[in-house]
Amino acid sequence: MTSEPLLQIQRLSKGFPGVVANRDVSFDVARSSMHALLGENGAGKSTLVKMIYGVMRPDDGGMRFDGEPYAPARPAEARRAGIGMVFQHFSLFEALTVIENIALGLPPSESSDDLEHRIRAKSAEYGLRIDPERRVDDLSVGEKQRVEIIRCLLQEPRLLIMDEPTSVLTPQEAERLFDILERLRERGCSILYISHKLEEIRAHCDAATILRRGEVVASCDPRQETAGSLAAMMIGNHLAVRQRQRNESGEVRLRVKDLSLPAPSEFGVALAGVSFDVRAGEILGIGGVAGNGQTELVEALTGERRSRPDAVMIGATSAGALGPVRRRRLGMAFVPEERLGHGAAAGLSLAENTLLAGRAERGLVHNGFLHVLRAAGFARDIIDRFRVAAAGEGAAAGSLSGGNLQKFVVGREILQSPEVLIIAQPTWGVDAGSAADIHEALGALAAQGTAIVVISQDLDELMQLSDRFAALNAGRLTPARETTTLTIEDIGLMLGGAEAAPATEDAA
Repeated sequence: MTSEPLLQIQRLSKGFPGVVANRDVSFDVARSSMHALLGENGAGKSTLVKMIYGVMRPDDGGMRFDGEPYAPARPAEARRAGIGMVFQHFSLFEALTVIENIALGLPPSESSDDLEHRIRAKSAEYGLRIDPERRVDDLSVGEKQRVEIIRCLLQEPRLLIMDEPTSVLTPQEAERLFDILERLRERGCSILYISHKLEEIRAHCDAATILRRGEVVASCDPRQETAGSLAAMMIGNHLAVRQRQRNESGEVRLRVKDLSLPAPSEFGVALAGVSFDVRAGEILGIGGVAGNGQTELVEALTGERRSRPDAVMIGATSAGALGPVRRRRLGMAFVPEERLGHGAAAGLSLAENTLLAGRAERGLVHNGFLHVLRAAGFARDIIDRFRVAAAGEGAAAGSLSGGNLQKFVVGREILQSPEVLIIAQPTWGVDAGSAADIHEALGALAAQGTAIVVISQDLDELMQLSDRFAALNAGRLTPARETTTLTIEDIGLMLGGAEAAPATEDAA
């Protein structure tokens, strides 16, 4: 009985309208093990752990926990069975104290008068220093994570699910977390660990299951793998064929030279010596496992973070020290990863949202006066050209679905016919037909002479769109390579931070 897996996943499937999140997923989590769950964004990891934790119910398949059938209808049932989960985004009330937050997550029978004593005892046992009387809004991010962990530990879990636990931690806090997880494993607890940091997986996990498009595609001992080989498993064994006819290279429209910036916070990624050129009519694709500096690079390119003047050149103009508005005047447009709140203001109408980014390029403002009718016409043009499902140009941006808002934001930037376009995750959350429309529009824009930088975690998308490809790893960018010369092995090496093999480089 002791050799039987603690958790058995048996052909779990879960679908949503228009998408299959998980299909026939099967794997085992051994007792006293640290088991990694790997996959690109959208691979089905979050849906899977939500079914394990009782947040969602599977459409098909089943589970066994500790040798018994297991089908939680809600998280409380999972906790009673001995499963705890620490979500990537903490579920804490900022205005309440630590002890009040922990009490909310415990059954009434366990929220007794001795709860403060139990919190302090558990904190001391695992080295999780925390004051139960402090308000959560006074805590650091690392301390907030400790609160979530203590809440789980008070229920003596036999399986602890950790979703991207170190994405918000300093390196020192991450090391302390791994010390705690190792002590838990020594005491018989298993950990199901989701992370995009491949070196963490290699260093601390003794088994890994890799998901791709909702299916299990590989299992391995990550200690016997490299970061590149793990990335290659996540990518798959095929490359999409670039469908766009490449234009002849024109003049350099965007030049980035030795762009180095410190991490924006203790949880961010520093950029180190990033350099590349993009010519008129060219699409440069930049990929990488999430959390390797993509957000920081976008901010540096668009002017949300400033650098030395000549680190970013738009045409012949030094733009590194300029903000977003000045860069737009030089012919740059951009689509951020976060569409609501960053790409569009939720409470404003679609017509009003065109004024945020297109007032100069589309002549929507003249001598300080807004051309409201012209803005409305621009919004209608976007809605028609990109098939945005909206109740007209007066609809609030926040009323649109995620996919339709993405189409609107992308369309707003493309229809300005910029000299340079920076676009992050262009088709995140849109259906296949809309994704094809966006790809076609980007290809047409490049054909008109725009220099485009596409930053995406969808490698198929990058291979279809891009003339050249580079990869970010820990804030460093590999040399850009012609996409038509790349193999899966090359891409795996690049995602892992290495350059491709010399023979392939010669072929390029």
